[in-house]
Amino acid sequence: MTGAGDDTFRAPLQLAPDILLERAAAARMPTFPVARKPADMVEITRIDSAIRLDIRYATAGNFLGFPVYPEARAFLQRPAAMALSHARSLAAQYGYGLLVYDAYRPWHVSYLFRQAVPETLYDFVGDPATGSRHNRGCAVDLTLWNLSDGRAVAMPSGFDEMTPRAHTSYAGGCAEARAARDLLARIMCASGFVPLAEEWWHFDYADWQDYPVMNLSFAAIGRGVTP
Repeated sequence: MTGAGDDTFRAPLQLAPDILLERAAAARMPTFPVARKPADMVEITRIDSAIRLDIRYATAGNFLGFPVYPEARAFLQRPAAMALSHARSLAAQYGYGLLVYDAYRPWHVSYLFRQAVPETLYDFVGDPATGSRHNRGCAVDLTLWNLSDGRAVAMPSGFDEMTPRAHTSYAGGCAEARAARDLLARIMCASGFVPLAEEWWHFDYADWQDYPVMNLSFAAIGRGVTP
């Protein structure tokens, strides 16, 4: 249930991977307004060990075709992580588990994404000038997996597929896949998350605007460093 197959969506990159990585490493995060709440980041699997991970940006199995995270870890603000655990318990009532593709994303990675894709795909990547929900530790990308056989559930599109099939309103494809997509949305909404119309896998914690934009590494967060 880890990794990606040959059908992983690939975006047309505007620059070579080494140039993108260099630019992201050198980018300076702008100054954002002071957040109303302090960061309280936790590792998802320490809150709920039943949540599984398939951190695509720690592998080449993503729309870029190369890894941008040094390790496969997932962090959220504590209230968001607790809400995700609630969602996992709801999913279990339907015979499913949760499989997380991404959660907290350092600001410089969002900057890299914006540099990587053409303007026609900007709806699928956050604007680094404003800071994304992922940068605040308040967004999670995920899918369902079947508790009976351990397999990820078929959805209308692949993760990070930048096409209309990824939209929550997409009416084509397989009825069973659309039903699974809609069930995931109901589970997440019932747990305090808000879906993103362009991406069936993306959900924002309802209080995301209260938290600071961050550019901390996973290692720093693991050591308890705060913005």
